[in-house]
Amino acid sequence: MVYRLSSRTWRFLILVMVTTVIFTVAYNIGMARWENRPQSMIQSLEVVFQSFTTTGYGQDAPWETPQMNILVIGMQLAGVGLILAAINAVIVPWLRSAFQPSLPTDPVTLEDHVVICGVTPRTESFASEMDTRGKEYVIVESDFEIATELYEAGQTVVHGDPEVVTTLEQASVDKAAAVVVDASDDVNASIILSVREINSEVTTIAVTEDRELREYQRIAGADELLSPRQLLGESLAVRAKTATMSIVENRMEITDDLELAEISVTEESPFCNTTLADCRFHKRYGVTVVGAWDKNEFIRLPSSDFKVEETTHLLIAGTSDSVNDLQAGLRSTSHRRIPQRVLIAGYGESGAAAKKALSEEDMAVTVLDTEDKSGVDIVGDARQPDVLQEAGIEDVSAVIVTVSNDTTAIFTTLIASDMNPDAEIIVRAIEEENTTKLYRAGAATVEALATISGQMIATTIFDDSPLTSFKAQILTASVTSDYLSGKTVAEAERKTDMNPLIIIRNGNAIFEFDPDSFILETGDMIVGKG
Repeated sequence: MVYRLSSRTWRFLILVMVTTVIFTVAYNIGMARWENRPQSMIQSLEVVFQSFTTTGYGQDAPWETPQMNILVIGMQLAGVGLILAAINAVIVPWLRSAFQPSLPTDPVTLEDHVVICGVTPRTESFASEMDTRGKEYVIVESDFEIATELYEAGQTVVHGDPEVVTTLEQASVDKAAAVVVDASDDVNASIILSVREINSEVTTIAVTEDRELREYQRIAGADELLSPRQLLGESLAVRAKTATMSIVENRMEITDDLELAEISVTEESPFCNTTLADCRFHKRYGVTVVGAWDKNEFIRLPSSDFKVEETTHLLIAGTSDSVNDLQAGLRSTSHRRIPQRVLIAGYGESGAAAKKALSEEDMAVTVLDTEDKSGVDIVGDARQPDVLQEAGIEDVSAVIVTVSNDTTAIFTTLIASDMNPDAEIIVRAIEEENTTKLYRAGAATVEALATISGQMIATTIFDDSPLTSFKAQILTASVTSDYLSGKTVAEAERKTDMNPLIIIRNGNAIFEFDPDSFILETGDMIVGKG
């Protein structure tokens, strides 16, 4: 195994050289001027090394003048400091490297796999999607430490620069089904060109941020350009539109005979403040309630006495015709307040996409941002109560928060929910781990950018359509290998981090099952909450 010097080690070596030169020159001058014992520079260097390594001072000791004794004391202290620094900068990294497993250098032997270039929160979310689906993938990572961590975690990893053809060849791009690139726009283009040099037919997907530079990635050879922030903005707009009406949304076809959909319950809904038994979904429309989000908690197969309240979201399953009947019934009983007023705090790509989607519904939209630019109505900080008041926070039915970072989003949510407790606070989270904080701050809906990104990539590659739910993602997993086949539903839940809701077996939907005893078989499909 070849040991690679880290940047910290290089900095330490430079410090040793600089310190040695300074003390060598100082000692040489001191011996000549203060001790009247001139010597060669090489002799002075020898004494400095003797001092740093605590091996003695040889023929030069003792020294007569105070100045030289102080200089020697300084050399001794510097030597002790360098020894302590060496432990942290050289010895510990060397020992860690010595006991680390060597990264593989042979080409991977997979076929029809997905090559992921770059480790980001978005590609990590996509990798989780791949694990859920039981699909194979290879991660190409240039950072040695990150690549080692992934390898030790059991991931298939190629360490190297994804812009280099030989690295991509080691990842078997020539046999891959798709390549996902997620780096800066210029690096993305370079990687895509390298991919095309190896495999001109492989599907290449680029995650991009800068709208002005997207076309150049397509010129480089990208088949699909994904903009998660834009999609997320549109998704947030959907949440705002349902703030004062009950509709069936996010329909997802599971099989030819089964669909999933979500019902957003509001104050005007005919189901508000009733029990599921009173709603009679199955008798009226032929649909089954398989889950519910209530007070930020997901409930699988809620009981008949479950009380449906304002802001409850129901997950229903049924045939396409039965879901159509339910949708028609809700439209005939819904009473919208026209126009709704929505406040958008933060006017980046997500905020602009949300405004566009809401404007198409003839809704009154007010945009608040810190920058005075086209499309912004109120300029100011959303964390200031007087600015929110100027933007009409007290009169809106929904607030969409797409500010630049999660810390600002959390504080904005706290203030907005306090100033208008009745408003639906809908927030974009940059980091998934901040989702819980945002709910506690008063958000009714939080959608994480990384989660949406991972689902977008998976949807593009596998040509399916994940359901973006109110407070979770509905995912599907096919039982195609020993990874899940022969396991109980409870074991599958632990392996996939997915709460199974429905098992599809031989075209039949199974809603009620014991997770600890129900055994999965090859060919089954699991529908669950991720």
